Amino acid sequence: MATLRITLRAGERIFVNGAVLKVDRKTTLEFLNDVTFLLESHVMQAEQATTPLRQLYFIVQMMLMDPNSADAARQLFSKTLGTMLGTYRNSDVVDGLADIQGLVERERCFEALKRLRTLIPIEDGILRGTTPSRGPAATKTPELRLAAGGF
Repeated sequence: MATLRITLRAGERIFVNGAVLKVDRKTTLEFLNDVTFLLESHVMQAEQATTPLRQLYFIVQMMLMDPNSADAARQLFSKTLGTMLGTYRNSDVVDGLADIQGLVERERCFEALKRLRTLIPIEDGILRGTTPSRGPAATKTPELRLAAGGF
């Protein structure tokens, strides 16, 4: 693996292999081997998971941030994804969900989060009615409920 450098601002947090690190000054971290990490700016809080794709993002995020609960999060992911695949008609979203499913199956949750971030603006457009839904079900998605931290 190539070396990976990340620069953090004072007070910024990063989640590394399930641990939370906070730096007190501008710091550059250099990862010399494979590591699972999530920058604070990419962390979604439970109260921000207000749409189906955001809720799916939150579930995948929990797989990364809480390895002890990853199995329960995977089960919730499978159930939620199944519901979403039966609901969305927008081909970009459906194709993206298929990509995300494959990434999660290969335990590439970080890449799955990146892919999910590309779909959220499409979902926002569908919900506002500014993105073609390519079918009536895409504009009326059921609200999925998550228990914050209750896997």
